[in-house]
Amino acid sequence: MSTERILIIGSGGQLGTELCESLRGIYGDANVIASDVRPLSGSVAESGPSEVLDILDKNRFTEILDQYKPTQIYHLAALLSATAEKNPKLGWTLNMDGLFHVLDAAKERNLAKVYWPSSIAVFGPNTPRVQTPQHCVMDPNTIYGITKLAGERYCEYYFEKHGVDVRSIRYPGLIGYKSAPGGGTTDYAVDIYHQALEHGKYECFLSSETELPMLYMPDALRATISLMEAPAEQIQIRSSYNVAGMSFTPEQIAASIRHDIPGFEISYAPDYRQHIADSWPKSIDDGKARMDWGWKPEYDLQGMTDDMLMHLREMKSQKV
Repeated sequence: MSTERILIIGSGGQLGTELCESLRGIYGDANVIASDVRPLSGSVAESGPSEVLDILDKNRFTEILDQYKPTQIYHLAALLSATAEKNPKLGWTLNMDGLFHVLDAAKERNLAKVYWPSSIAVFGPNTPRVQTPQHCVMDPNTIYGITKLAGERYCEYYFEKHGVDVRSIRYPGLIGYKSAPGGGTTDYAVDIYHQALEHGKYECFLSSETELPMLYMPDALRATISLMEAPAEQIQIRSSYNVAGMSFTPEQIAASIRHDIPGFEISYAPDYRQHIADSWPKSIDDGKARMDWGWKPEYDLQGMTDDMLMHLREMKSQKV
């Protein structure tokens, strides 16, 4: 059994739920501690240790560190794009102070590794939108994007000044079937599958031709774990790596669903999230991730759609 002990902060979210399951499969149930601001339930709570942790509560954080003595931290807790726009001050406080608490703990306790996710939200209106490069203009115009850009700079700073082995991926939209949409601008691409199966139609809050980069959850998990398991000398980017899977529009995802559900209908009612999406890239150049640690996606749009609908049907039948 591995001697690694991993603390996941934000285990109740879309990424945290599945990452916890994957890491427990690798390192053993007892060696991966799940935590979230609310009590966890389901398989994450039942298969291994779980704790209630508000990362802004430094005393509680210290208690958990003293109790479990983790060697690695995956810090996933954040207020996402659309949610943070409704409460900018909370978005800044949670996203930045939480990161400071984790980086300081890593420095003081000599933790082996820290994982912190960034996002395509770090890019902005003056960023090249097609095949967005690893290094380019970054002028985010959302609180979420601003905190992620500031966080990238702090992660790089803590690596250079304090030797903290912190690693990061700029996630595009993440799509998975195991948890509900979490308040992000790209979450239409999760909800659309649920609505297709339940109602045969979906009203999208983005316009039909809004192209955004996306990543299917199995690929996101592989990318994250591959990055964390790569030898330190292979990690050349200490801010955050561009990673891409596929790019598509709401109309294209609807067309992929019609392969399975021919009568599926989509309508459009763009709201405030349209402005956010319009400032983000259409496609991502992830050549550095491919070169440095061998990243390569396995799913395309139709492959993802087929897999999503199959698993959602299975989950629905088990509830009946």
